[in-house]
Amino acid sequence: MTLVVSQSDYPLLRVTGGDRVRFLQGLTTVNVETLGVGAQTWGAILSPKGRLLSIFEMGKTAEDIWLLCEPSLGEATRALLEKYAVMDDVVFTPDDRPKHRVWTSPAAAWHAPIVFGPASAPASSELVHAWRVAAGIPSYGVDVSDAHLPFETPLANFLDYQKGCYVGQEPVFRVHAQGKPQKQLCGLRLTGAQLPLLGANVSHASRPSAGTVTSVATSPELGLIALAMLHRSCLEPEAQLFVDDAPARLAPLPFV
Repeated sequence: MTLVVSQSDYPLLRVTGGDRVRFLQGLTTVNVETLGVGAQTWGAILSPKGRLLSIFEMGKTAEDIWLLCEPSLGEATRALLEKYAVMDDVVFTPDDRPKHRVWTSPAAAWHAPIVFGPASAPASSELVHAWRVAAGIPSYGVDVSDAHLPFETPLANFLDYQKGCYVGQEPVFRVHAQGKPQKQLCGLRLTGAQLPLLGANVSHASRPSAGTVTSVATSPELGLIALAMLHRSCLEPEAQLFVDDAPARLAPLPFV
């Protein structure tokens, strides 16, 4: 099964100018210097304390570097870029062409390239949402916010601990050296008869308030699933969890 996912409402910003690589190298979590032409990856802009201010995908062409983010993050992301671009030779240009992706699986959703042009027979928003949850792709303002650190999410898989200094690097490296973060965005398989409400409490035998549900979905392949931000003490693979009063169990992200 494949999904054609329209993303024409996702703002795409092209960064040009002679300082574009150096500027983005010092501002984002992406190792822009080693990112190959034609490649794309996930990244973030952090606060000096390492908190997530923006999540995006980044790609490099021979002429520019592009950033694509959720609709709700478009203006905030551009404002952050302009705030830090004081004496830098960089120009930010919106690209409003229609675009879509083809997802072949929830796991592949993390890496599907942009296809410019209108989507033919796009999938429903409900199905796209279910695959996003199954992939574990965090939605800003829903699953994560400026209260969270990148290594509390699957974005940890895209952090490059070999790159040089960037805004928020110090707390990221410090927690990486110390081990696991205090909490983690996790997948849950639900056994209740209906989906829980967003914000529902997740409990564990050792911790009555282990975390909260952030996203829920009904997947045609997986049934009732959710994303939840959970305390690290509850992340054993066989941990017995409850969402409200219904049993739930951890699932790997992406779901399999």
